[in-house]
Amino acid sequence: MDDQSRRCEANQAAAVQALAAGDLAHLAQAFADAGCTVGLPAPGMLQLSPPSAGKQAMRLLLSVGIHGDETAPIEILSRILHDLAQAPGRLAPNLELMLAVGNMDAIAAGRRFVEADLNRMFRDERGDLEGTAEARRADEIMRATAQFFDGGRENWHLDLHTAIRPSHYPAFAVVPDAIPAPAKRALLGCLGAGGIEAAILNSASAGTFSACTAERFGAVSATVELGQIGRFGCNDLERFSAASGMIDAFLTAGVPPSGAPPAVFRVAQQLVKHSADFRMAFDRTTWNFTKMQPGELIAEDGDVVYRVGSEPEYVVFPNPDVRPGLRAGLMVVESDI
Repeated sequence: MDDQSRRCEANQAAAVQALAAGDLAHLAQAFADAGCTVGLPAPGMLQLSPPSAGKQAMRLLLSVGIHGDETAPIEILSRILHDLAQAPGRLAPNLELMLAVGNMDAIAAGRRFVEADLNRMFRDERGDLEGTAEARRADEIMRATAQFFDGGRENWHLDLHTAIRPSHYPAFAVVPDAIPAPAKRALLGCLGAGGIEAAILNSASAGTFSACTAERFGAVSATVELGQIGRFGCNDLERFSAASGMIDAFLTAGVPPSGAPPAVFRVAQQLVKHSADFRMAFDRTTWNFTKMQPGELIAEDGDVVYRVGSEPEYVVFPNPDVRPGLRAGLMVVESDI
């Protein structure tokens, strides 16, 4: 490796560390020098408005690190932003951008969360979790998000994650079903352009960030799962080069790219953990999108029994370790849009 390649790698590593820590000062300066209006509405958040962006500009929110142990999206986005900052004029003149790094404390600790799951906090009712660090962070993020999306002609939100378990579809998304059909088709095309293989239409929010932006601000939003949890520096980012290309194309063209839509599924059941007695009928090696047959036992929780309905269902996000009262998994069925 020559000296230039070493410097490039070192700069990219520094960019990852800065983004993971929510340190956006270098990015802010690069875009300010290019004439953008720059805002830092909250820690770990950056807002960019090109000089020619008017009230009719599209608004795009990109978020990462909502879970602190999901490192690949931070690395992916840091590469895209590092390259864009070298030539900030590439940012589409008709696009306003906001970046959000979700749970910096959890990222620093290498943990999923500090006190509670941040991606269950984007709702009004939090019960005994109201006083947690994640509840306060969700409020901070939502205040900045509300200001950013206020009066937007067209609001988009891609919340980038990785899954705990391996998946038969390594790249998949959860899409709020409340999004109007034309916008939903555009979103599915955009996800397809990014190599997303499956999309789950979900009518229940469970307090997730993307569901909240769809419900409160009419955003065309999705939770995008890119592979499986891994440590910084150990992620195979080339597996998700299509997703990187899609995001870069969106940022530079100012409109979402379009490709063949992914396979579509719809939520048939939400598995809610009601008590400490909750038990799943399969073990922790079960992959996302594992197919289960009609009538098959899914989980038991005291008197509550979950079984597959009249058609095959696929299990997604099975997690028996969540707090009682929260979603412990989804069961989905194949569907049309």
